[in-house]
Amino acid sequence: MKCIVIFFALLVNATSLAIADENTELVIVRSEHKLIVKQNGNILRTFKVAFGSGGRKAKLRSGDHTTPKGQYSVNKIRSSSRFHMFMQLDYPNINDAKRALKNKLITRKQYQEILTAHLYGYLPPQNTALGGAIGIHGIGHETKDKVEIHEIADWTQGCIAMRNHEIEELNRYINIGTKISIID
Repeated sequence: MKCIVIFFALLVNATSLAIADENTELVIVRSEHKLIVKQNGNILRTFKVAFGSGGRKAKLRSGDHTTPKGQYSVNKIRSSSRFHMFMQLDYPNINDAKRALKNKLITRKQYQEILTAHLYGYLPPQNTALGGAIGIHGIGHETKDKVEIHEIADWTQGCIAMRNHEIEELNRYINIGTKISIID
């Protein structure tokens, strides 16, 4: 009996201590409202998330309240008085910048600044027509109404939102640089 208890304690401990490493990735499936944590190709955890209130199209510009689609990575992780925790993505990515330059939303100089930021691994400019401050965050002070809205509606200005206890759990899986795929 003692061996079973020790084994069970070790099993519980091992599964509750997620290890963030370079083989961890996040896949965010917009059509299913899911954030999937994968490590070495295996699914470790799935969370329900909410997106931008602007609909299903991909983010095109600042203020459109839509969530971007594409490949990103975590650039910053910080506590937030408004959202409990905020994991900032390296939005806009190079493809966002190419599209914006082609459509004359940004200047060639802004395009170069975004490319340079990605080349050297720092946060791209956040003040272009593409917008910025896109991330994964909690819902802040959780009230019954906020939780109900979170469960049934896309309510953010373009970010990916989860419950506060879930973003704390997610934080155990990721590091700065964790890759994120946002797909339909």
